[in-house]
Amino acid sequence: MRPSFDLSLYLVLDPVQCGGHAAALAVARAALEGGATILQLRAPEWHKRAWYELARDLLPLTRAHGVPLIINDQVDVALAVGADGVHVGQRDLPADAVRRLLGADAIIGLSVADRAELDAANALRGTVDYLGAGPVYATPTKTDASAPCGIDGLAALVADACLPTVAIGGIQTHNAADVMRAKPAGLAVVSAICKAADPRDASRVLREIIERA
Repeated sequence: MRPSFDLSLYLVLDPVQCGGHAAALAVARAALEGGATILQLRAPEWHKRAWYELARDLLPLTRAHGVPLIINDQVDVALAVGADGVHVGQRDLPADAVRRLLGADAIIGLSVADRAELDAANALRGTVDYLGAGPVYATPTKTDASAPCGIDGLAALVADACLPTVAIGGIQTHNAADVMRAKPAGLAVVSAICKAADPRDASRVLREIIERA
């Protein structure tokens, strides 16, 4: 059975921003304690073995908190460690191919940046479980990201999506409440937690903003 999931506070864990393997584990632990509801490992600068080793060590932490572990793009790493699912972008493996590889129980997310991509994603209900929409704001954490869609663009995507949709791209504590006005299912953040002086407190603050909205 496909596990249930909560997109409210979606941490995209970048181990380079965190400061390496051990620091990424510490950030993940603090974020989960602070209220992160789903965790994705995204390490584009790392080689495959390092992905595998960190994902393997993250899994007991996410399991202890009842939070899904999602792997960005790397289907083989997800299979190797027994992760809960995979998130893919528009230039990664097609979502239907990922579903065939991972099976019926995996959580699959897909990134969309505009109406054409959303229309194609809406046709994948049953294959894809949720969407990541954005970037909302310009972000240095993903150098190949599309142009920012802004709050109004995000609201239009969310309104027309047939799947739960999480907002991503440039989201920090100071603008999180504005993003929530677009009524996404949750907020996906990278540096807001990975680079925070206190990742637990940053997660708690973001969770409170989301819950108030």
